Amino acid sequence: MMTDRQPIETTNLDIYGDDVLPWSRAYDLIAHGDPTADLTWFLGTVGADGHPHAAGVGAGWHDGDIYFTSGPGTRKSRHLVANPAASISVRLPGIDLVFEGTVERVTDRPTLEALVKKFNAGGWPATIDGDAVTAPFSAPSAGPPPWYVYRFRFDKVIGVATTEPYGATRWRFA
Repeated sequence: MMTDRQPIETTNLDIYGDDVLPWSRAYDLIAHGDPTADLTWFLGTVGADGHPHAAGVGAGWHDGDIYFTSGPGTRKSRHLVANPAASISVRLPGIDLVFEGTVERVTDRPTLEALVKKFNAGGWPATIDGDAVTAPFSAPSAGPPPWYVYRFRFDKVIGVATTEPYGATRWRFA
């Protein structure tokens, strides 16, 4: 049963006559998928100078939003300070998703504790370090520890099914 946010608008983008995709198809994969699954999420940002940047990030679902980590000196983190608007994309089994929304840094202890538990369950031995996280390793693109934790709050998701039933759908959220 879904308890997170529900779309306020659903638009069929399919040009081949396929039906609208239900949000539950995407939601079930991102909210209840295997935490150890090898997924690559791509974060798209734009800096104050207007130049775009894309980088692979480790990301995961928690309480209706997507969370990821990044070092404060990385290009993506610097971009997010200048412009919190971003996109994040992922290929899941049977569906590709592109999320659009805004990003904010998370520093509250209860959320960090909940996320560290999820990181640990997924195989990343992270711990809280002040208002950030650290671990013995991370992706080279994350920069040196400690790493900031970010909440990606999306307002639009586009899904394109790569297995039957096919279709393409846009979901809008409040």
